[in-house]
Amino acid sequence: MSHSSRRYFLQSSAVGVAALIGNSALGSTPDIRKITPPNFNDAYLGQRILCYRPMRHGSPNLSVVKEGNKIIAHNYGHGGSGWTLGPGSANYVNELLINSQYAMDLANKATPIAIIGAGVIGLFTAYDLNKRGFSNITIYADRVDSLTSHNAGGLLAPVSMDNSPEMQVTIDRIGVEAYRFYDGIAKNKNKDFKGGALIVPTYFNNRQDSGLEPYVGVVMQPAKEVILDFGNGTTRPMVVYDDGIYMDTATLMGELHQYIKANKIKIVKKKINSFAEVQQKFIFNCSGLGSNQLANDAEVVPVQGHLIMLKNQIPQNMNYMILVYFGEGKTEANQKVKRSFYIFPKRLANSTPKDIGVIGGTFIEGGNPNTPNLKEFDLLLKGAKEFYGLS
Repeated sequence: MSHSSRRYFLQSSAVGVAALIGNSALGSTPDIRKITPPNFNDAYLGQRILCYRPMRHGSPNLSVVKEGNKIIAHNYGHGGSGWTLGPGSANYVNELLINSQYAMDLANKATPIAIIGAGVIGLFTAYDLNKRGFSNITIYADRVDSLTSHNAGGLLAPVSMDNSPEMQVTIDRIGVEAYRFYDGIAKNKNKDFKGGALIVPTYFNNRQDSGLEPYVGVVMQPAKEVILDFGNGTTRPMVVYDDGIYMDTATLMGELHQYIKANKIKIVKKKINSFAEVQQKFIFNCSGLGSNQLANDAEVVPVQGHLIMLKNQIPQNMNYMILVYFGEGKTEANQKVKRSFYIFPKRLANSTPKDIGVIGGTFIEGGNPNTPNLKEFDLLLKGAKEFYGLS
């Protein structure tokens, strides 16, 4: 995503309306799709969640460097696209190191390797290395539960990133590879994962909003113009990718941990403050926001997000995803916020079948636990109701 087309500087539904008018002039008629809105009454609302995405200005750090006697492979700063890019990003950085000047050292698959961070990037790094035959892997992390990686929504689309134009081609290639990975899970072609990915219709105001156009013709079919009918007099002109992918992040984190345990990859619960603390020569830095201090990288900033889990819903009515952008504003802490509405068929771990759905979200660069901006939850719910014509 270049500076000229950041995913959160996205256009209003007027673009979608113009597209539909253009199509009508050409004689084509958009499909009408009926969607039953979720129930947003208090009894149907669950946990409110704050999360912090690790965004790096300029692009994620995907590089290999030498620091003293340590070889560091950096893989962090994906913003809200950690799950979207995770498998492809792990493969990309792992190959950077394996094909580097240190290839001879790594020809021995028993070479000790350290991974810092047990979020989605760290776990996929361990998974990919192990699939390549590396057997002496240790993950260091101060926490392994209730991470942003567990709470993330699960839409495969590049969001909440800040990529320089020269990096965007690489990011798109990584995203395409990740799509293939999740598509394999969704189609039961990956024996390591019994679930965790679904192919569902995914709706946006327009094609530009999706960030998925580089995938079209490579791994995805073209988007189609549609009209969503919510059955209450409210309709929305949108575009749909019928081969969108939803990642069930809680399930995937659980299955990654099962794989790691089964393949004797060690997890050491320890906060790493310096690469010198790690005995291994080869280190993968997947520490996300921790890289601000660990890698002394001032370009890494938190992007605060607000999510509301849904409960007591009708599961068959939740088999789709929507992402629309509303614009910018200021929070109660006077921080700049880019507001959106999204809904995914997400479940938390150990939830009941009817406790399905999550709505979001906000993008507050620099938001932190000292500035929770709790009023955004109410604004989020208000925006969701207005989108469906329920207010």
